[in-house]
Amino acid sequence: MFTGIVATVGRIERVEPLGADAGVRLTIDSGGLDLSDVSPGDSIAIQGACMTATAIDGSRFVVEVSKESLSKTSGLDRPGAVNLEKAMRLDDRIGGHLVSGHVDGLGRVASFEPVGESWRLVLRAPAGLAKYFAYKGSVTVNGVSLTVNRVADVAEGVEFEINLIPHTIAVTTLKSLRAGDRVNLEVDLIARYVERMLGAPGPGGAPAG
Repeated sequence: MFTGIVATVGRIERVEPLGADAGVRLTIDSGGLDLSDVSPGDSIAIQGACMTATAIDGSRFVVEVSKESLSKTSGLDRPGAVNLEKAMRLDDRIGGHLVSGHVDGLGRVASFEPVGESWRLVLRAPAGLAKYFAYKGSVTVNGVSLTVNRVADVAEGVEFEINLIPHTIAVTTLKSLRAGDRVNLEVDLIARYVERMLGAPGPGGAPAG
């Protein structure tokens, strides 16, 4: 589990194909992330996607990304800056919200523009995720825990708006977003369970509620 509070921005330095019909091996510079308490087998969120560290070498670590994961995420198939967060401990402060590190789908940037001292980010998500977005609800974008400020259903799914404060811009990769870019989305964990409970059959066979 994670919190969506990015610890640092690292960088994918090397991308090595694992085979003709396989994934890739990534070598990542941790960007100052403390790896002293990370061992092979531990989880690190990279752009919001939970990956297993297979090797640690000083300030660098290695992960292997399956072909399936590559098809469901953005930003893990090429060198570049990435948001990093180590898995949380049970006694950690949850500064964002509970994040599993499992990308639910890809969104697309509709617009990204400064508004006063902040920035307004407008994203579009596919129809299958639309029911999980709510005003003042939580969403994870490229591993960053954010609050939804506006939601509108559109023909291709849902459009939602987020306000980014200067600190978030400064310490994450979101500063590099441009209209048309794809982003990794994880919907709120609680919303996912509520939807399941409301739709699942109750003790008598009827939907709960």
